[in-house]
Order: sequence, then C-alpha cells, then structure tokens
Amino acid sequence: MSHLIVSNLTKTVGDKTLFENIEFTIYEGERAGLIGINGTGKSTLLSILAGQQEADSANLDHPNKYRIAYLPQEPQFQEGETVLQAVFSGDSPILQLNKQYEETVRALAQKPESEELQNQLFRLQQQMDNEKAWDVNALAKQALTKLGIDQYDQQVKNLSGGQQKRVALAKVLIEPADLYLLDEPTNHLDVQSTEWLQEMVMRLKGAVIFITHDRYFLDELSTHIYELANQTLYRHTGNYADYLEARAIREEMDAASQDKLRNRYRSELKWIRRGAKARTTKQKARIQRFEELDSKIERGSNDANLEMSLATSRLGKKVIEGEQLSKTFGNREILKDFNFLLQQGDRIGIIGANGYGKSTLLNIIAGELEADEGEVIVGSTVKRAHFKQVLPAMNENQRMIEYIREASNDITDAEGIRYSAAQMLERFLFPLHTHGTPIGKLSGGERKRLHLLKLLMEQPNVLLLDEPTNDLDIETLGVLEDFIEHFPGVIMTISHDRFFLDRIAKKLWILDGQGNVHESLDVYSDYLAKQQLADKEEAKEVRVEKPKPQKAKSEKKKLSFKEQKEWETISDDIAKVEQEIETTEEGISTAGSDYTKLQELTEKLDELNKEYERLIERWTYLDDIVNG
Repeated sequence: MSHLIVSNLTKTVGDKTLFENIEFTIYEGERAGLIGINGTGKSTLLSILAGQQEADSANLDHPNKYRIAYLPQEPQFQEGETVLQAVFSGDSPILQLNKQYEETVRALAQKPESEELQNQLFRLQQQMDNEKAWDVNALAKQALTKLGIDQYDQQVKNLSGGQQKRVALAKVLIEPADLYLLDEPTNHLDVQSTEWLQEMVMRLKGAVIFITHDRYFLDELSTHIYELANQTLYRHTGNYADYLEARAIREEMDAASQDKLRNRYRSELKWIRRGAKARTTKQKARIQRFEELDSKIERGSNDANLEMSLATSRLGKKVIEGEQLSKTFGNREILKDFNFLLQQGDRIGIIGANGYGKSTLLNIIAGELEADEGEVIVGSTVKRAHFKQVLPAMNENQRMIEYIREASNDITDAEGIRYSAAQMLERFLFPLHTHGTPIGKLSGGERKRLHLLKLLMEQPNVLLLDEPTNDLDIETLGVLEDFIEHFPGVIMTISHDRFFLDRIAKKLWILDGQGNVHESLDVYSDYLAKQQLADKEEAKEVRVEKPKPQKAKSEKKKLSFKEQKEWETISDDIAKVEQEIETTEEGISTAGSDYTKLQELTEKLDELNKEYERLIERWTYLDDIVNG
C-alpha cells in the first residue's frame, strides 16, 4: 500500500511561523479535508507537498515513483496552450501520448494535404489503440464537458479565471496519481458540477487532501479532517460532522481547564501586583510561571460566533423597488420586464447558471449599473454595501487597524454597547497582536475577510453579497452567517454554497437565462432536489416522443408488403433504442474512472444515436405514405 509519511515539517514566512514540526501519514484511499482560518498556511502546506515551495525543514517519506497531482488556487498555463494541450500536459506517458495525438490532429486540420502528418497520425492512432489511451481521451473530454468547457481548441489564456480553474481541475482528475492535492476545487463551480466532482473524487484510487469552504462537500467526502491551528496540524478521524462533534467535546473540556487556570491566575496576579522584587531564584521562577500561565489564559473569545445584533442606519418602510427592468448584453436577454419590491427583513438568494446575469442584477440593484429600460427606486433611508467577487485595490503598506478605522473607529450594537475597531477585528478572527500587520502580508482570504469587516463597520442596512463564500475559511463563514442571522436589514446574496444558502436565504430568485426571474420560498437544497426530480421526469417524457402512427384506411395505404411489416414494428423498435440510449447514458455517468468501460459505452452510445436517427427518418417516410 502506497502512503506518504510527513514529519518535522516547518515553514516560516517572514517573521510568521505557519506551522512547526508537524507530522502526519496519509494512506491510499484516504480523503482528508484540510481546514483552518485563512493565513494559517493551508495552501502553503499543499504547495510544499506538491514540491512547488520549499519548507524550512521537512522529511517526506514515500515509495519510489510516488506520483502527486496538484490543483493550485491560481493555476498557470503556457502561452498559446489550448484547452486539450493543457489537460494533457502532465508528465505521465499516457497523457503525453494523448497530447501528441491531439496536436497532430490540430496540425493536420490546418495542412490536410501533408502526407507526413497523415502518416504520423496513423502511427499515433495505432499507439493509442495498443496502450488503451482512448479511455483517458474520452474521460478528459467528459470531464471538460461536465465542467462547462466544450471548446477544446480555444486558448486557455482567453478563458475567464473561473474557466481556467476548471480546465486545471479536469487536468488533475485524469492524471494517474498516488496523492491528489486540491486547493479549493469547488470555487467557480455550479451545484451540478460540484455534485459531479464529488462523485469523481470518491472514485479516485489514490489519497486526497483537499481544501474547501463547501461544508456539504467536505462532509460527504472526508474520511479524515486535518485542522491547521496554533502552528500545529490536528488529525481527526471521520467526516466534518464527526469533527464538529469531537471539537465541541474538546471545547467543553478546555472550558473546564480554563476555569481552573483562571483561579490560579487570580491568585498569582494578586502576588505580582504587590510589587514583589525578583531578587531571589524562587521569586524569578514564580514570575516566569505567572507569565506562562498568562499566555495560556484565553484572551477574549475564540468562538467564531458574532452573537450580537449591530445597530444599523434606520431603514424606513420603503426599501428598494424595481419597475419593469430590462437588460440585454449582445444577443443575451438578462432581464425582461422584471418587477420586485424589497421589504425589511428580506433574505434573498440569487441563483442561476453561470452567465445568466446574477451579478448584473445585483449591480443594477446596487446602483452601479443602469438597466436598459425600467427604474430602480431607492428609499431615502437606504444605505447599501456591495461586497463584490473582485476586491477593490488595497494599500499594501496600510496596517489592518488603519484600514478598518477608515470606515469607523467603533461600532454600536442594538443594545447601545460600543465595540472598538480592534474588538471587531478580534471578532472576525484577527488576534490583537496582528492588528499592526501591513495588508501586503495578508493572504487572499484574509484580505477578503478584512474588506468584508470594513463594509460591515459602515453599518449599512442593505447588504448585497456577490459570492461571499469564495476564498473564505469555514470559521469566517460561521462568523458571517451568525452576523447575518442577527442583521436587522435586508440581505441579497449570490452563492453556489449550498450550506450557506440553506442557512441564510428565506427566498430564492431564480434566473432562467431567458430574462425571467422566478421566485421560490423553498430552502435551497429542497429546491435543488425538486429540480432534479423534475428534470428526470422531463427527460423521460421529452426524449423525443415515441411516434404513434394512426391506422390508415386501407384504401389510402400504398406500402409494399415489406414496408407494411416494417411499419407494424418500427414504433417498438424506436422505443427499444430509446431505452438502450437511456441505459447507456446512465452507465456513462456512473463509469467513473473505469476508462475501458467508459470508452465502450461512449462508442455504443454513438452507434445507438445513429440508429435512433435512422429509425426516426424511416418512420417519417413511412408515416407520410400511410397518412399522406
């Protein structure tokens, strides 16, 4: 059994130690979810394991030819590289063969008269047959299609950042590896793609370590939870729910220990305050013990909850109203005569496929984009805060506390209690000793958390959130969710995070891509379940309705004897092929990484579709004769 043993792993960035002398072993078949607050070094740890960064010290022990496949947060591609070239850019022989084959096909399309290219393609086809490389080829294209990439010859550099991440994900999923390292694989994925990815990862034969903020994804996949905290890696057996239960028990025990420490601390504090001079060894030892005890006592709360209702600007009865809004980009109709009325206390989740205009709608409501037609009417008391996917420019040299104080020096809750900027930073998981840190030293997730806090410090009463969960750690998501739970104003959010929407959204706006916005009061997961059921039922009914020829009067028939026999059985033949197509498609969706089976089923489906088209054409011909 292949496994990786990690020991004595230490990494320091500047004057900050991320982790020190951590150790763990990951075995074949294990799927470890890696969690921890942004800035604790999760991405750095994966990068070190992948050989992309050097550690201060590390012992990595594994068998010879131990292969690692790595998905970074921000993948890099070569200039001019096409989608398929990128997917087949791994160094394994079977991927290199596929890459060479696809490049030759592309070259031959540009020079079809080249005998040299024709001969080269013939040799490569034989080699692909001999080494069963077609299975990987089919799997790659299936993965790209499932991830919403259907133009394989386009250059990767011309794709959006989200599309590039999906290309990199497809590349990793088809690589043969002993260990898969996935850094935020669910970012930029819709729900359907996330569920497909979940099935794919479960079928990987090697071990997997993955970082994600999607708690449903984490809970379904994890056999272990690795938690980075306090420069240490804690290993928990079980999924995310098991981890939460174990942590709750641990915190109860810690609370009891803290009570004992506090009692000792009070006693020591009385002695220290007497002003005893440390002249003797005994007194020096006692002062040292006091300092150690002081460091163990928790300062403030490490709990991720923000259980207070912040005071917001007063929100009148009239919030925001939209009248007959229409918006078009090119040939795509984003909104068509859309009317809405926001009311105090609304919690709205905006959903729909990528490209359907969710961010456009939010920008119009935020007043940052004008509709082509219609009007957005904003109440006089409304104070909007818009959290966008892309962070605004931040001064790299500015310190965190200064950045927050630009919004406000303090904030007041609903009961009139004031919280300073420093106290709010602590509540958003920035310890006191970090408040002087320049923004340039923060990770991407830490910057996002800091900017989110700044918006909240402005005490808006309408909060517009565009994919707020991307790049935020799970602890911060808990803080945000607890804040929203006590937020007295209106909240609208775009998100693909099922857990987040289940907890936050009380109403759904569903964009259908045709300009329409439908409304649902379902919990998001319930809505998805209903949609999946409806899609399955529709697929059965709409697959192309089975022709039902009417019996023609004998005098109108002009069929030959052979055609008459064919006419009597063709409807049943069509139904039979329909059933085979459905069975084969189900087989493809469950084939996973069984490349041989996948190739066989794909070829079978092609033949069935051809036969289906032939039968339909034949039925149309015969029907014209019978009923013409």
